[in-house]
Amino acid sequence: MKNEKVLILGACGQIGVELTIALRKAYGNNNVVATDIQAEHHLLKGTGPFYNLNVMDAPAILAMIKKEGITQIYLLAALLSATGEKDPMRAWDINMKSLLQVLDMAVQEKLTRVYWPSSIAVFGPTTPRDNTPQQTIVEPRTVYGISKYAGELWCQYYRQRYGLDVRSLRYPGLISWKGEPGGGTTDYAVDIYYEALQKGHFTCFLSENTYLPMMYMDDAIRGTIELMEAPLEKVKLTMAYNIGAISFSPKEIAASIQKHIPDFKIDYAPDFRQQIADGWPKSIDDSAARADWGWQHNFDLNRMSNEMLMHLKDKLELAV
Repeated sequence: MKNEKVLILGACGQIGVELTIALRKAYGNNNVVATDIQAEHHLLKGTGPFYNLNVMDAPAILAMIKKEGITQIYLLAALLSATGEKDPMRAWDINMKSLLQVLDMAVQEKLTRVYWPSSIAVFGPTTPRDNTPQQTIVEPRTVYGISKYAGELWCQYYRQRYGLDVRSLRYPGLISWKGEPGGGTTDYAVDIYYEALQKGHFTCFLSENTYLPMMYMDDAIRGTIELMEAPLEKVKLTMAYNIGAISFSPKEIAASIQKHIPDFKIDYAPDFRQQIADGWPKSIDDSAARADWGWQHNFDLNRMSNEMLMHLKDKLELAV
């Protein structure tokens, strides 16, 4: 794996920033080419090559692959759940066209591996919500979820028809202090830490007992790289793997914050995102990932809150 040359599409998003940093640490700065339609994220500056690139511009991506001798692609660019519902056709176009272009180029250029993230958004209200199985009823109700499930099927098709090694994880809600939230329904669990430190109060757009699967970003990044480095014979699923860590409600994350900030207050004003959350799992069965390639998480809720508050105090330059 050390001889790979990696291209990251969407490097300045919530996952992309930290994944780029981790991959550069693993493979060397110059072996990981970061791109995004946005300006280079401040945490990436000076760490390796960066180019402004539109994920919809297939000729530009192909030229980058040839110029840099790319062997692997991580396609992270997407419109997320809440943002996607505001403009469904644009979300579908970006999420699906970008994937199909990359899959075609990967076959054409004989790339060794492609990573494409899926999500718990593939599940819907007819899915068993407690300990949601790897294989189960899949009837998403958001354009984001629809595009992710369709994308999983396309990845499976390219693996079976063309032998392309495509790998994927169904991420739960991801929580990080480094990158900014990207417009997802689970992003309340990032915003709440900022508001707790800056205002001492948070109004949550979900009800207090809405349980959702979540994961600290450090675990997600490590799990992504572990999946990509696993021998092919251990990656037994041709669809995305369920991957889980912790599940909690807004009430419970508020309580974990109050251990550090006793005066922190939360209230609730559910909006359209409540309906999205009500169609998603409360917890995830990720036994296939644990059995096949050894997945395990390190962070529980309290350890995550400790980390988030400690780092955000420094980031926001607060003396709390």
